[in-house]
Amino acid sequence: MRTAMGWQADGPAAPLRRVSLERRDLRPDDIAVRVDYCGVCHTDLRSVRAHPGEGNAPIVPGHEFTGVVTEVGPEVTRFTVGDQVAVGNIVDSCGVCAMCWAGQENFCHEFPTLTYGGTDRRDGSTTLGGYSREYVVRDQFAYLLPAGLDPAATAPLLCAGITVWEPLHALGVGPGTRVAVAGLGGLGHLAVKLAVALGADVTVISRSADKSDDARRLGAHDLIVSTDPGQMAAARDRFDVVIDTISAPHDLGPYLGLVAMDGTLSLVGHIGSVTVESMDLLIGRKKLSSAGSGGRPATAAMLDFCAKHGVTADIELLPSARVNEALDRLHRNDVRYRFVLDLSDLS
Repeated sequence: MRTAMGWQADGPAAPLRRVSLERRDLRPDDIAVRVDYCGVCHTDLRSVRAHPGEGNAPIVPGHEFTGVVTEVGPEVTRFTVGDQVAVGNIVDSCGVCAMCWAGQENFCHEFPTLTYGGTDRRDGSTTLGGYSREYVVRDQFAYLLPAGLDPAATAPLLCAGITVWEPLHALGVGPGTRVAVAGLGGLGHLAVKLAVALGADVTVISRSADKSDDARRLGAHDLIVSTDPGQMAAARDRFDVVIDTISAPHDLGPYLGLVAMDGTLSLVGHIGSVTVESMDLLIGRKKLSSAGSGGRPATAAMLDFCAKHGVTADIELLPSARVNEALDRLHRNDVRYRFVLDLSDLS
């Protein structure tokens, strides 16, 4: 085994602490990555706050990171030492089910191996994430970082970016498509940037007008205040696609009301039970869908698209020693729009 420094969660009330972690020796198809930058995701916050504490497997969060290859296994041909790479929230899958064959490893029938809190398919160990100076990963689940992309601002693309790219791409968003993005946070601001780059006419839906200037800076053409009944009524049946990035439970009815005939409301923010009135779908033949992460082909395509169009996340970069501050502020929604940790202070 090899060791690396990282930040570990020990329980819901305890701050993450700096520890020495064990990383596996390289298998023939592995690469070792020096982690330089790791995004801070709401999933990290939920995982840390839900950790039951002592006696349970440790949690080292982090599933959207970029870094540099420092070593390769003997069977690796896609990477060489010194390559800049990106790794997302999936680090393995069964490789043989219909979803894996379709390039949708994120929907693997045996469930994909997650970057942290997952179970390694070969030795049964618990995976430890990217809040660490090194990560060892199967080469098929790492991606070359395209030239021109800032590695710190690219890190969130590997979770937030691919999460919103998946429905935008699957629903055929392009020139002439009318897209609304509900919620302008870590997911939402990237949904706006990507939809604009795809050529769509983009509107932001927010609880207040406070983010109007930001919405337009990101490329949106309009902002609708969701708490204003008049504005919501005026936008009835207006959008071909509504990307709902709101993480808290909420009523879907008002957002379905904005969807045009044969259009789609895609939920990518809230994970949990929802209640839908069938009439909200029936009138206009509207569709309700969801998406989560993406497979290897889609992730690679998204990175290439972002490099071509100059799309990266709006970030606040912090040294990793301030990880607990980042999580506390994320809990208060005090970030525009994604925290990224600089792991160089773990060297």
